[in-house]
Amino acid sequence: MGQTSLQWLIFLTSLPSSTTNQASLAVSTSSSQMFEGQSVSLSCEEDDSSAGWTLRRNTTRETRTQCGDGWGRPAGSSCNISRMVQWYSGVYWCESREGATSNSITITVTGGPVILQSPVLPVMEGEDLTLTCKTKTSSNLPAGFYKDGSFIRTEPAGHMTIHHVSRSDEGLYKCNISSAGESPPSWVSVTEKTKTTNPPTTSTLLPPYTTSVIRLVCHLVVFCPYCISTFIMVSLYRHRATGNGLSVAMVMTSPTQAEEGLDDEYDDVITAVTREHHF
Repeated sequence: MGQTSLQWLIFLTSLPSSTTNQASLAVSTSSSQMFEGQSVSLSCEEDDSSAGWTLRRNTTRETRTQCGDGWGRPAGSSCNISRMVQWYSGVYWCESREGATSNSITITVTGGPVILQSPVLPVMEGEDLTLTCKTKTSSNLPAGFYKDGSFIRTEPAGHMTIHHVSRSDEGLYKCNISSAGESPPSWVSVTEKTKTTNPPTTSTLLPPYTTSVIRLVCHLVVFCPYCISTFIMVSLYRHRATGNGLSVAMVMTSPTQAEEGLDDEYDDVITAVTREHHF
């Protein structure tokens, strides 16, 4: 146990200090533990192929060695290891020529009879975590599970599921099969769930002066019809009032002219009668 703790201390303190989102490390196995003699393929999934990403590792025997320098077979930005041995246990990551680094993963290789299958990549907060205790020949044997050295429970089928994990579930896990032995410990990381944000509104996407112009246009669209309709109504009213005045004047003038005509005819009749009388 003392040697194992020392190895874990070396692994954790030798993690790369800087990370970047330009590349991520992918691994062909879903478990952070494997038996000696297994093969594995690791690749740098890169956004910028011109950065020259390569796989590096830290182990108890070497530091920052590159794939192909005595271990692994490089293939572009990937590295294939045909046979894992115990001292290959360590921290693996991708690194560019400029020194930028990707996420790192920890791989544990054991020559023992039992491994704990735990996620090689961090588990997202809120997801389910399944741990499986297995031997080289079976994965359904009863097994006891431990976290940070404390016993959790025994599972008759050899696998334990923690539902809706949180940051408190992060820790060092191992398992034990009484008829076979104990697995090495593996660190299980839990990452914080990404918080969703509301999409920005239109006003936040536009500059302040653009928003003011839009508001002015909206006001004009609302009030212009009102102003136009008011102007039309006033014009119609004035036109109607003027038309009524002319009609009244014409009505008043027509009777006056008729009366004058009647007066003239009356005078003519009187004159004619007078003349006949004198005759």
